[in-house]
Amino acid sequence: MPHADDALDLDAIGQADLVRRKEVSPAELVEAAIARIERVNPQVNAVVIKTYERARAAAAGPLDGPFAGVPFLLKDIACEEEGVPLRGASTFGGDYVPTADNELVRRYRAAGLLFLGHTNAPELGIGPTTEPRLYGPARNPWDRERSTGGSSGGAAAAVATGMVAAAHGNDAGGSIRIPAACCGLFGMKPTRARNPVAPHFGDIIVGIAADHVLSRSVRDSAALLDVTAGPTLGDPYWAPPLARAFAEEVGADPRRLRIAFSTRSPIGTPIDPDCVRATEETARLLESLGHTVEEADPAVDGEAFWRAFTAVIAAGVGWALAGLERRVGREATPDDLEPFVWGFTRRAREQTAPQFLLALQDMQRHAREMAGFFVEHDVWLTPTLGSPAVPLGTFSLQQGGDAMAMRRQMNVFAPFTWMSNASGQPAMSVPAGWNEAGLPLSDHFVGRFGDEATLFRLAAQIEAARPWAGRRPPIHA
Repeated sequence: MPHADDALDLDAIGQADLVRRKEVSPAELVEAAIARIERVNPQVNAVVIKTYERARAAAAGPLDGPFAGVPFLLKDIACEEEGVPLRGASTFGGDYVPTADNELVRRYRAAGLLFLGHTNAPELGIGPTTEPRLYGPARNPWDRERSTGGSSGGAAAAVATGMVAAAHGNDAGGSIRIPAACCGLFGMKPTRARNPVAPHFGDIIVGIAADHVLSRSVRDSAALLDVTAGPTLGDPYWAPPLARAFAEEVGADPRRLRIAFSTRSPIGTPIDPDCVRATEETARLLESLGHTVEEADPAVDGEAFWRAFTAVIAAGVGWALAGLERRVGREATPDDLEPFVWGFTRRAREQTAPQFLLALQDMQRHAREMAGFFVEHDVWLTPTLGSPAVPLGTFSLQQGGDAMAMRRQMNVFAPFTWMSNASGQPAMSVPAGWNEAGLPLSDHFVGRFGDEATLFRLAAQIEAARPWAGRRPPIHA
């Protein structure tokens, strides 16, 4: 019989299999995961809200579903769990306690997952690093003085250190894929509207934001998307239906794919040589696996696309804050929010409704241009990031200054990920090795709208050819 702590070194599917075979109990897994969090979390600050007693009670009751008994973590952004505070990593908004699970959490619960707590994130989920004033910084287990990325940085640190096998994240510009890249994990952003955001929303920021998980294995990501994907009553639109379960795509022949690759930033920012090298090596690996690989990128005006996208994102931040203001019954002031978030809010308030709709029109036009690239190509490969994980404090979110210059600085770090949020296409960050400093490197793959299946097949092929899950960071449970 395996020890429960050893079982946590397996992926979520492996843990669920042990539970089904009664080789380990849900209660034992929960206690082992709690012990790991208590042992490791002080070093990385990943879990900021703990719900241990609720998990213990759930583990003692009847459980069903493909992940029955598997420990899991939710993110403290837009993920409502009944009876647990949702702060959005912000001091503004009060201690809001949802009275019901949102649809995504309900589906996770129905799959048998056991929630141990909520993870760290930047204020209101804005920015590619997790250093909120409320909780303090999440620390990268590969180097504690470096960022975990954002906004799902707490989730990434929790999975990378072995607290849990997979954790919830959401992504409006790279917030699943950036932390996955920083922490050596697999991260998939699904197609727009693949997962529901009911009951409070039809979509979030005109469908730019998407929920899913960060995981150590490709098969976990696929199987977890199977349990959450699909529309719910009243959704304004939904992703194309599936030919078969995502789990069935893992290990399936991806066939000979037409893969374009590029290491050029779409807005002309520099790319670290380690990131360039990793992507070029992956291109050669893909050729050796039988794929057709050529250097090419979408003929899109990256600067204009970026301006339109950030205008829409700014409106989304203003919308999110307006919702909090309505909840607490007063307007926010600069003292209520971190300077970087306030800069976005100020831009949102200066923008007129016609200006917003023009920006949305421009973003959608560029997204159509990007989608056209996939008529001739199945997949687009780039680095995930412009550099490996940066030192904490690089982005100075707590200081004032030129908000536009700050956003530009951030896009130097993550110049590729936001484009698939704007277009709604599925995209994934796949581990690509480590540099000489021991920091993870990662590749970014974008697929056609609605075609996560091809990405999962390709990711599983890369995972088999170049495994990554066996290498652990210096900080690990």
